[in-house]
Amino acid sequence: MTGAGAESGNWRFGVIGCGPISSASGIVIKIGGSILARSDWPERVAALLGDIRIGSTSPRRTLLIGGGAVVDGLRELDRVRRQPDQLMHQLAIDGMGITARLVAAALGLPLVAAPSGGDGVLDMAAWLAAEPGRARGMPAGWEVTSDSLSALVAADCGHRLVLVKSVSPPCSSLSTPESTAAGRILQHLADAGWVDCWFPVAAANIGPVQWAVPE
Repeated sequence: MTGAGAESGNWRFGVIGCGPISSASGIVIKIGGSILARSDWPERVAALLGDIRIGSTSPRRTLLIGGGAVVDGLRELDRVRRQPDQLMHQLAIDGMGITARLVAAALGLPLVAAPSGGDGVLDMAAWLAAEPGRARGMPAGWEVTSDSLSALVAADCGHRLVLVKSVSPPCSSLSTPESTAAGRILQHLADAGWVDCWFPVAAANIGPVQWAVPE
């Protein structure tokens, strides 16, 4: 089930799914692009990294940054005049590179092509280009966002996944007993629009997913 959430500093945390949180030393932290719309986002994200460090003896934290307003602009261009799905998909991933560089510069973290032994901000385009097979089966369209891409990275590396968003998951959509299975929970969240449509597939094998929202 979805955890009710625990407070820590500027953030509230919870867990989606059942079972123990993975003890993997690596953590993929997906920072939703909407977080960047807050004027205090650098301080908030820095505090978040401090909170996530707690309880991990050797944290390897890889940040994956959503496209935010950059990709929203691409969506609008596609709405006004429809473009090929593959083109817009690639442009959206390129747009994530812009926000990744912004966050890396603000936090003083390296931009990395793959999760490494230390903290870094992932260049999503470079990670996909290094092994094209990583994207096998992934649709090219707006149904895939940084939600699914972060799950793809976590699954490939065997890392934990933390989704950082502006709003908590809609617990009301998970209130029926039959929704307690992990797959059903993820599908309910996708149906509610809290994660993208492909996330239940991308996150099927990574275990419980943690979430964090600003207080």
